[in-house]
Amino acid sequence: MAINKLALIRYKIIDNCLRQRHRKWTLDDLIEKVSDGIYELEGIHSGVSKRTVQGDIQLMRSNKLGYNAPIVVLKRKYYTYEDAQYSISNSPLSDNDMAKMKDAVDILKHLNGFSYFDEMSDMIVRLENNLSKKNEKNPSYVQLESNKLLKGLKWITPIHKAIREKIPLLITYKSFKSANEQDAVYYPYLLKEYRNRWFVICRPRKGKTLITLALDRIEDMAEMTKADYIEYEGVDFERYYADTIGVTKTEKDRGHRVILRIDSYNAPYVLTKPIHNSQQLLTKEENGGITIRLDVVLNFELEREILGFGECIQVLSPKILRDKIKRRTSRMFQQYQDEKENNK
Repeated sequence: MAINKLALIRYKIIDNCLRQRHRKWTLDDLIEKVSDGIYELEGIHSGVSKRTVQGDIQLMRSNKLGYNAPIVVLKRKYYTYEDAQYSISNSPLSDNDMAKMKDAVDILKHLNGFSYFDEMSDMIVRLENNLSKKNEKNPSYVQLESNKLLKGLKWITPIHKAIREKIPLLITYKSFKSANEQDAVYYPYLLKEYRNRWFVICRPRKGKTLITLALDRIEDMAEMTKADYIEYEGVDFERYYADTIGVTKTEKDRGHRVILRIDSYNAPYVLTKPIHNSQQLLTKEENGGITIRLDVVLNFELEREILGFGECIQVLSPKILRDKIKRRTSRMFQQYQDEKENNK
């Protein structure tokens, strides 16, 4: 049963009134108190009707919201809780609510590295122990792709904090191409995940363009003075990455029109799970093959996506991408040819 914000506010006000046992509450008193509370919290002048408050009391009494509030009427006039210790805030979650929370936490836990979700998981366990009426453990009904062996996940929470609170970071970084680690100050702007690997989009203090750092290549990190932080003033990141597969992009990169031919076996997969949001179907062949168009930046992730289809995909344009894929597939083929020669 869906509950709107105003209804929740009304239930809370009625609950607060009925817990004050030193005072006798008539229906008119409750209506007045609820109307005042709605005005103070939401600025609504119209108040609430007698019918609305009567309906709220009935719902609170029922099991529809899981409250089962022991509201009684004394002398046919005064409303109160029969149980002096009762409050809707102390009302336990239903088994159905708990099941929904567990499913939600299973999904949130997929975001490895955010300490908030570890704390939430612990809270759910404690709630579950207090609520549990069965001995058997319910199985998980949601399983998402994850890799707990990934390095760098411990940096997610501190970087997230630095982005929110606008804190420069001194990062010790060692790229795959560098022999030595390097220290530099960065202004972090965005955390981005791609295929279970996490990246921070930032700007170096001694630079003018955005760069991407992989969290698994960060060796150490320290917060710097907030006053030195320089905010990002470019286009919003939803637009920035709208033409990008993965995370590899510079501010100068622009999307290209990429035309791909997919064979009949893989065509249904590409149609039901587009390679990119910009995907358009151009032609459909009699044998079931298709030609599609993507408007994307030419980057490493695009190449890897194409190569993942193996012989089932062909790049028709642009020529620069077609030639690059051709060179890479030729080198792949040559590796197996060399192996064949060596085994003779």
